[in-house]
Amino acid sequence: MQYVRLTAAQALVKFFSQQFIVHNNEEVPIFGGAFAIFGHGNVAGLGEALFHAQDSMPTFRAHNEQGMAHTAIAYAKANFRKRMMMCTSSIGPGATNMVTAAALAHANRLPVLFVPGDTFANRKPDPVLQQIENFTDPGVTVNDCFKPVSRYFDRIHRPEQLIHSMPVAMQTLLDPVNCGPVTLAFPQDVQTEAFDYPESLFVKKVHNLRRASAHQDELAHALRILQISEKPLIIAGGGVLYSEAAEVLSDFALAHQIPVAETQAGKGALPWDHPCAVGGIGVTGSAAANQLAQEADVVLAIGTRLQDFTTESRTLLESHQKELIQLNVGVFDAEKHNAQPLVGDARTVIMQLSKVLSPIPLFKGWLNHAKALNAQWQSMYDNVTADTGTELPSDAQVLGAIKRQSNASDVIVCAAGGLPGELHKLWRAEGPGSYHVEYGFSCMGYEIAGGLGVKMATPKREVFVVVGDGSYMMMNSELATSIMLEQKITVILLDNRGFGCINRLQQGTGNAPFNNLLENCAGNPDAMHIDFAAHARAMGAHGISVSSIEELESALEKARSNTKSTLISLNTNPHISTDNGSWWDVAIPEISKRESVNQAHKEYKAAQSKQPY
Repeated sequence: MQYVRLTAAQALVKFFSQQFIVHNNEEVPIFGGAFAIFGHGNVAGLGEALFHAQDSMPTFRAHNEQGMAHTAIAYAKANFRKRMMMCTSSIGPGATNMVTAAALAHANRLPVLFVPGDTFANRKPDPVLQQIENFTDPGVTVNDCFKPVSRYFDRIHRPEQLIHSMPVAMQTLLDPVNCGPVTLAFPQDVQTEAFDYPESLFVKKVHNLRRASAHQDELAHALRILQISEKPLIIAGGGVLYSEAAEVLSDFALAHQIPVAETQAGKGALPWDHPCAVGGIGVTGSAAANQLAQEADVVLAIGTRLQDFTTESRTLLESHQKELIQLNVGVFDAEKHNAQPLVGDARTVIMQLSKVLSPIPLFKGWLNHAKALNAQWQSMYDNVTADTGTELPSDAQVLGAIKRQSNASDVIVCAAGGLPGELHKLWRAEGPGSYHVEYGFSCMGYEIAGGLGVKMATPKREVFVVVGDGSYMMMNSELATSIMLEQKITVILLDNRGFGCINRLQQGTGNAPFNNLLENCAGNPDAMHIDFAAHARAMGAHGISVSSIEELESALEKARSNTKSTLISLNTNPHISTDNGSWWDVAIPEISKRESVNQAHKEYKAAQSKQPY
């Protein structure tokens, strides 16, 4: 056996640089690069290793550790989990800044490799700068915070431990069932220690994704349910996109005339004008999809964990008259909601079903009913997105303007607040990859960093980021990173002067407006007049303020021709959202001094009666 002497940091970078995958019919490195903010805990070890590996592992510097991790996660999502990035920080606050991003990746089942620096394994200089001391366990560091939000965690105490840990990390990052964040906590002294590694560890490896078929008994059971169904509905989740199953889903739905609704993660699985598409489902879904879900006798959920927004807190899909089939690569998700599990890869199992289910259109009358409901919803879309010339436009009117100025190849990016709900209800997605909304963790501040990651993953596409003033104030520094990396994005900032979404929820539960909109906050809200366009210009971007939908559309046309990032800001109405008649379980106090809260609690208890338990 041949050996090569490397530091542990050099070995880590060399190993992950040699991992490849076939993506879009091309053999490419799995890692698109590393985001790094250096400090004393990683600059001498990993910094030196990355410096010498810039051809195979490009290094990018961001302005915030959480922000760069969001960018890396968005990069993986835009690549449908086939490509990803590494993120490294120093020990202490650099590491803990990435914990929120790790939680986001975990909730969304997205791969990212975290390599935070750690305190000395030899403990000679303890307590080192930024070390948090645990008075009962000296082995605990801040990096232990990554444990509950990582799919795989290891602390590398010796250089040779990488020989075991790195392949396991790689397997986890690519595993369709266990996919998610991996954390390799890397003590700063161990990074610099040398070891004779087997050369075979660094041989180029081309990975193939596992595509599991369904068990024949589960397949037969699902087939029996579908064959006696009269009103089936398919719910497409993110697993459809990650499995690259959009085309086979389209063929299957058309062949059998089955309507298809989409979760937030699955939106774009079918183009919005596909004959079987009925839009988003659940709390933020279309009225058409939600009515079909209530009327359906069988629901085939594909690649979704069916969280509470999708199921309207277990009131939309669960009834004694309805059968639920969960097609999912993970047993953990397939067994949820007392479903009939159909465990396997989405694309593979849909093809299995296609072979055994008659291709004769079984549900033509049902699909015609779905089309009629969807036509009504599309008519409503035209009304709510039209420019009516109001002084403060609604979110829907802004989204309508963006859509009118969009091309089919463009990507819309968003995260938390009220905008994801309006987008799920109203955005006309043109196909896989055109809709990028982080709603598994609903993390404010993801938007601009995420838009940068999408642009890095799909450089030929125009990327439009929609963000509220609240999220923008939480994290905007990666707008400057987009300038530095010459990755152009267009940011549309909707300034409703506070947290408009939660303010609406607050009042919807009978509470008084309090501490959400700036006008209802302590201090001197009148002093808060932020010129967001000027702020963007200060970071090197183009900044434009507009005061109407007409001006917005002109600014969007200008932004498309710009060669660097542009931010467009406009004031919007914080009180308007598109009603779809859905319900979401938000607990309301049993007693209150406010009669409106007491009344809201009575209505809440009545709505809870629709839940199965």
